[in-house]
Amino acid sequence: MSVYLDWAATAVPDPDAIRLFSETSLANFANPASPHLPGKRSMDALETARRRCAEALNVPSRGVVFTSGGTEGDHLPVLSLLRRPVRGSIAISALEHPAMSEQARAMEQLGFEVLRIPSSAEGFITPEAVTSALRPDTLLVAVLAVHNESGAIQPVNEIAEALSRAGQGGRKPHLHVDAVQAVGKVRFRFDAPGIDSFSISAHKIGGPRGIGLLYLAKPLEPFLRGGGQEGGIRSGTVNLAGAVALAHCLERCLRSDDEIARIERAGTELVRLLSSTPGVTVLPRGRTPAGRGYSPAIVQITNDSLPGEVLVRVLSERGFHISTGSACSSKRGRKNGLESMNVGADIAQNAVRVSIGHSTTIAEIESFAETLGSAVAGTL
Repeated sequence: MSVYLDWAATAVPDPDAIRLFSETSLANFANPASPHLPGKRSMDALETARRRCAEALNVPSRGVVFTSGGTEGDHLPVLSLLRRPVRGSIAISALEHPAMSEQARAMEQLGFEVLRIPSSAEGFITPEAVTSALRPDTLLVAVLAVHNESGAIQPVNEIAEALSRAGQGGRKPHLHVDAVQAVGKVRFRFDAPGIDSFSISAHKIGGPRGIGLLYLAKPLEPFLRGGGQEGGIRSGTVNLAGAVALAHCLERCLRSDDEIARIERAGTELVRLLSSTPGVTVLPRGRTPAGRGYSPAIVQITNDSLPGEVLVRVLSERGFHISTGSACSSKRGRKNGLESMNVGADIAQNAVRVSIGHSTTIAEIESFAETLGSAVAGTL
């Protein structure tokens, strides 16, 4: 048996998406920027993919910019601040993925002050915490939609409303949302008023790596320059085949509620079983099987017996593949969510992340919970 439970790191590939990627690579190999007929056919295919992505997300297609993935989508709005003649401050949540938090550190070295918005003990960034962190010179606020380790769903719409109220009579900071763990996993309004930009990544929903998109409610002044592709926001030859595959994946997971409903059912059962497994604690401790504040696709747990890295290895040898947390954070040995929630070092050391997708079955979850219980009890 091999049960993949690390969907938050990367999803199981969608065979149709990968097939489309291959077919498009062969049929529309010409550069979309080329003026000849094959190039124009490629451009038509690219614009069709852009329109399909926009319709699936319910946003205007003029704001869709194809990128190389979530990290670049997070970087572009931040880097655009370097075009400003005067430095200011950037406010980011304490829960941000390294794609944002590490770029913020780089901006500090370039003269920007970074204001870090604290998390509650349950893993949430409140609108009040955001507005309290603001200063008159705050240019950008970054709050991710779903935390990649705890699964906490952030109140992005309420934060957007709070920022709009705070900015009345003056300039409202640009609100950027890393929506990588939200798309196809939770019911999220991508067209919510007040969200100035958001980023997503194809490989989190079954598409190929190396393609994502950034949505911009209004154009920004790019810092990185080049050939002027993607409206000048993201220069470089566009990954047409990836864009077509991304459009397919977005339509598959957003056109109906079927996938999210399957994840919700499986996630509820996962939390229920883990909560009743001796020696295992679901984090944060207040999370319940029916808890609406957390993504059903991501569950963070700790245990009384084994360090997280050891538990991951033991379970993988038995055919159950989980992780210690974000693939990017794991390389640094840090778990920013648990640190922000003031969880003790021993609890954090033993913590692991279990993440599921639309094809995860209840039978797989039951087998995993049973094997996990044996591993923690030392009876494997």
